[in-house]
Amino acid sequence: MSDKGPPPAGENPAPPGTAVPSRPPIAEVASGTELARWYWTRAELAARLRDLGSPGSGSKEVLAGRLAAVLDGRSPEPAPSGRPTGPQLRDPVDADSVIQPGQRCSQVLRRFFQSRIGPGFHFDQAMRDFIADGAGRTLGDAVAHWHATRDQPPGPIGRQFEYNRFIRDWHAAHPGGAQAAAAAWRAHRADPRLD
Repeated sequence: MSDKGPPPAGENPAPPGTAVPSRPPIAEVASGTELARWYWTRAELAARLRDLGSPGSGSKEVLAGRLAAVLDGRSPEPAPSGRPTGPQLRDPVDADSVIQPGQRCSQVLRRFFQSRIGPGFHFDQAMRDFIADGAGRTLGDAVAHWHATRDQPPGPIGRQFEYNRFIRDWHAAHPGGAQAAAAAWRAHRADPRLD
């Protein structure tokens, strides 16, 4: 997907008179190049890899790379090692609870933050980074971080979150209209990538 955002409603990105190919079933994709032309869900990539006898675990980006390699007859890159995990905080937690190395953004933390911040709390990138890099700091520090980062504009959305980027860009260009955004996403997903 291009980082230029979604086209205006009803606009076809193909030149006039050019037929836009429709997205093939993933089982019919025969090369890594063809795979990269289309949007695929993580579930689709994992299922296709399993059908081909390869592991279907990992992030969407890892799965897409692995499937492209398998389709092209190359050896897949070794899976990158994830963040180390350690003991996770468990209920009950309070503002003085210390974030441990490898702490995840768990339901325990979500409940705590919602009780201190309110129902509008969500694990945005600033909070996910704070938790991931916050070993030794407290949950009280994390609450202060939440409040300190609310006036910041939204940061970039990672490449693996293509749907989120599309929807944010759509709503910026077309305020309101969740149903129109969903329809635009389905149309976008069915079209080949331009980059």
